[in-house]
Amino acid sequence: MTRPFILAVSNRKGGSGKTTTAVNLAAEWAARGRRVLVVDLDTQGHAGFGLGVDPRPGYTAHEVFRDPHFDLGAAATATAWPNLWCVPADTLYDGSGALADPALLAGQFRRPEMERYDIVVLDTPPSLDLVLTNAMAAADGLLIPLLAHALSVEGVKQLSRLFYKTVTTSNPALKLVGLLPIMACERIGHHRAVLADIAHQFGAERVLRPIRNDIRLAAAFSERQPIRQFSPRARGALDYYLLADELASSWPRLSHEPKNKVS
Repeated sequence: MTRPFILAVSNRKGGSGKTTTAVNLAAEWAARGRRVLVVDLDTQGHAGFGLGVDPRPGYTAHEVFRDPHFDLGAAATATAWPNLWCVPADTLYDGSGALADPALLAGQFRRPEMERYDIVVLDTPPSLDLVLTNAMAAADGLLIPLLAHALSVEGVKQLSRLFYKTVTTSNPALKLVGLLPIMACERIGHHRAVLADIAHQFGAERVLRPIRNDIRLAAAFSERQPIRQFSPRARGALDYYLLADELASSWPRLSHEPKNKVS
């Protein structure tokens, strides 16, 4: 069995471009022929919304934490675009009755039906809870979007502590894919200072090509479409296209040709 590459997109600070990145990066890989599943673990439900997928009672990502026999693959809904599926979030999930097992999510990706996917993108919650720790325990790579703002940087520091704890306990194979500046502008002195601080603390080689400010990224969400479909010539579309290339050049499991798989 060939398990998909599992990418967790996370930041402890809300509003850091986490869901925008999860949706648009997944759409880029799907457009290149990779079979991609987006799992919306954030109870705001924005990843499902941005992909035009509405939750069905009993068929959400959060059922994993209620029912040990739940099949995440059976809850996957095809989006309007080829090669792209989504398991939406339960916006009413409050953690009550959750099964206290940090490996619940990881177990789902060992099931044979998950072999049909090349990549799984986890849109994680900002809160430090069972859902986030499960995502970190299941993932192969961690991508951290961040705003060039002191509060977002603090969120990165908090998440990095969880990252190192996970690597030394439940998931030693977890790797840091990179730090992704969102809405960055090199003409703004504060942005340059914050990004310089991030590069100093975590290493310049871990800071990825920035995603520039583009109001059409927000407009695409309002139309429930990835930016490449909504406005393919927009700056945001180009930036996520280039990000997909950048990650593929560094991570072999994101760059090889997809295998022929049965549906």
